Amino acid sequence: MEAGGEVGVGAGSESELCSRFRSALSAALQDVTGDGGVRKELLRPGTGQLVPPAATVAVKYFGYLENMEKPFCTNCTKKLPKLMKLGEDITLQGLEIGVLTMKKGEVARFIFAPSYAYGQQGCPPLIPPNATVLFEVELIDFLDSADSDTFFALTAEQQDTFPLQKVLKVADVEREFGNYLFRRQCFDGAKDRYKRAHSILGRSPSSEAEQCQINASKLLVLLNLSVTYLKLECPARALMYGEKALEIDRRNVKALFRCGQACLCMTEYEKARDFLIRAQHIEPFNRDINNELKKLASCYKDYLDKEKEMCCRMLAALDSSS
Repeated sequence: MEAGGEVGVGAGSESELCSRFRSALSAALQDVTGDGGVRKELLRPGTGQLVPPAATVAVKYFGYLENMEKPFCTNCTKKLPKLMKLGEDITLQGLEIGVLTMKKGEVARFIFAPSYAYGQQGCPPLIPPNATVLFEVELIDFLDSADSDTFFALTAEQQDTFPLQKVLKVADVEREFGNYLFRRQCFDGAKDRYKRAHSILGRSPSSEAEQCQINASKLLVLLNLSVTYLKLECPARALMYGEKALEIDRRNVKALFRCGQACLCMTEYEKARDFLIRAQHIEPFNRDINNELKKLASCYKDYLDKEKEMCCRMLAALDSSS
């Protein structure tokens, strides 16, 4: 559980959780809604700004019923939880209200009255009628995706009139989405997000300064696309995006390295060596580059040995037939 220290969602034994519910109900908690419907206890402070409305969040949570030791719901089945869009993906009103009071890295405990949880009817057979519930929540990360959502809802003609600074912000948000998915090893999803970012960075600049801003944003996306296609075992595509990155910055070490890796995957050993040597000249003590050159040397030696063995067999076959 990535909670940091001893405080985290779901921490503690089952008996502790049951007593924690009772103690939370009797504690002087922050009244978030003003009517006692959502009450909050801060377990670990976060950093930065509060979650903005319409953001996309990554949270870990456990939900508990009173007098029940085990959680009735949790999303902590994977190392990194699924991204959820506020206003769309979180169906529990109290949970969404609570998340909006949190900062990145924060851990909090919330008590939701029935009207902010499952209501008078509950959710049979699991949730009884008029149930008060406790949720322990950790805000892993969030992305302020409002501008991005607005942008992609526009027509192509309307997108062209969007101010450049907002376009660059949208591209950054899409790239951050891709980065999150990449860390979850959801490489197909990451690739799609990076390509969305790349698709909006092709506009014509009105000045050299704007071109520099576009290139800086585009370079990051191209590098991410290159490494993602390597993970997807599509080295030709990885090479293509790596070379596009080099068109922006021919001395970019990451681009040279990715191109070298891609060529090695395609057994284009001479091209791989060229890219990796160029990278090594810029960063001679880069361990990854040097290790890749050693890997290249080993692969090339194996290739030559197999070629030599094949030639010997062909010559032996010719000698035996004469």
